[in-house]
Amino acid sequence: MADDAQRVDKWLFHARIVKTRTLAQKLVAGGHVRVNRDKVHDPARLVRIGDTLTIRRERDVIVCRIEAIAERRGPYAEARLLYSGPGDAPQ
Repeated sequence: MADDAQRVDKWLFHARIVKTRTLAQKLVAGGHVRVNRDKVHDPARLVRIGDTLTIRRERDVIVCRIEAIAERRGPYAEARLLYSGPGDAPQ
């Protein structure tokens, strides 16, 4: 795990919310991402552990809380540890 802050586009890519970093940048620039209820348009906006993201995709809306920051895009099992959401099962 890395430092306590990371670019929102990079975090979305590492958490496997989107398939490519370019798609993450377009999602943010298009105004489809909110950080703690504030709409962001800058892919370089820093997010931190504890921030809540609301991501509006084509067919759904994802609301998640950032639990960790990653240095790289890992397998799904690792990526799933980066965030928590309302549908998470207790561990």
